[in-house]
Amino acid sequence: MSYFDAASAAPLHPVARQALLASLDEGWADPARLYREGRRARMLLDAAREAAAEAVGCRADEVVFTPSGTRALHAGIAGASAGRRRVGRHLIVSAVEHSSVLHSAELHEAAGGTVTRVAVNRAGAVTPSAYAAALRPDTALACLQSANHEVGTAQPVAEVAEVCRAAGVPLLVDAAQSLGWGPVAGAWSLLAASAHKWGGPSGVGLLVVRKGVRFAAQGPVDERESGRAPGFENIPAIVAAVASLRAVRAEAAQEAVRLRELTERIRTRVPQLVPDVEVVGDAAQRLPGIVTFSCLYVDGEALLHELDRAGFSVSSGSSCTSSTLTPSHVLKAMGVLSEGNVRVSLPPGTAEADVERFLEVLPGVVSGVREKLGAPAPTTAVRAEELVVDSLGKRCPIPVIELAKVFADVPVGGTVRVLSDDEAARLDIPAWCEMRGQQYVGEEPAERGTAYVVRRLT
Repeated sequence: MSYFDAASAAPLHPVARQALLASLDEGWADPARLYREGRRARMLLDAAREAAAEAVGCRADEVVFTPSGTRALHAGIAGASAGRRRVGRHLIVSAVEHSSVLHSAELHEAAGGTVTRVAVNRAGAVTPSAYAAALRPDTALACLQSANHEVGTAQPVAEVAEVCRAAGVPLLVDAAQSLGWGPVAGAWSLLAASAHKWGGPSGVGLLVVRKGVRFAAQGPVDERESGRAPGFENIPAIVAAVASLRAVRAEAAQEAVRLRELTERIRTRVPQLVPDVEVVGDAAQRLPGIVTFSCLYVDGEALLHELDRAGFSVSSGSSCTSSTLTPSHVLKAMGVLSEGNVRVSLPPGTAEADVERFLEVLPGVVSGVREKLGAPAPTTAVRAEELVVDSLGKRCPIPVIELAKVFADVPVGGTVRVLSDDEAARLDIPAWCEMRGQQYVGEEPAERGTAYVVRRLT
């Protein structure tokens, strides 16, 4: 079995396992106590904090350990926003932030605040000028991920941080995906990360608040972790998390080169091996181990199940899953194809042979799923000037499949009107037009659902 979903959770690093077992006997006591066992626990916690600060590039007293990366983000956004409430209640986020940030933004709005969601380009990147344009006199906080969790695109954090610094606005960076590869550059003000992303144990997060940043911890006051992360510290897990961070950092430079070559191999060869595929995310400014592509005429859930049966654990941002009927917010913001989406995120140590086997298996798996769904076969027939495709009540990827089946029956200049009540069609039909070089005319109201109009150009 080949595990290709490290962006969700990396396998536990051997150093983390060793550190966890070793610290279970030494780090169980209350580090706030003055007796021998408490002092030993405090020494472990202090050493871990110093090592984490060195890895991040900050002071030890700026580091807080939290129960998760999500909790770190929630606490960071809430605390920084409250600390600058006199300035205003305006929050800036990118449209492709992790859902934990976007959920905080929604809560901020519900409580009377305002939020600007900065758009991204088709590669999933923001521009510093867009953040500059979003800044207002009442902006309390800006948030930006260091790299995207679904497509791997790296963001211009240092440039955005400088824009925010010049305006006197703190920038919170979600560094969950990138911290294992290196420190985050720039004059950022707050940073959050999660140990299970770099091979540490789950249940450990980092929150860094730079000195001088106005911060008001929310919720009941707690004496631990500077009052910013209530509850008893899980010292064995914290020690293991920091030990694994140091270990992966020591290997990062060499491993990054190797994984970039493997993911570039996937980016290049998948479109050659599988027809009707769009590789998404920035081709150059990206994390070493992530590559994402979407396959036309494929049900994402079915594709993931078939790859699992073939021995590959991958993830998806596709709208075609049993848990959601709406497209991934990241793919939607990018304006790329969402159906049949596959995210391959290689953990350190991935063997070249496993990647080659994936490339051998993938074409047959995609072909089999397409055949089951009745994907279109090539045709040269040309007849009607306009066709109407009724896909009401049908879910992704069926509306696009039915569009493709009839498209060759329309002469150049003719149109197809697709009727659909599936939210994913609003993203996937324009994306299909982009891939095919056809014109997406737009959407029109219909008696039921929406009519998506496509004009044949070639």
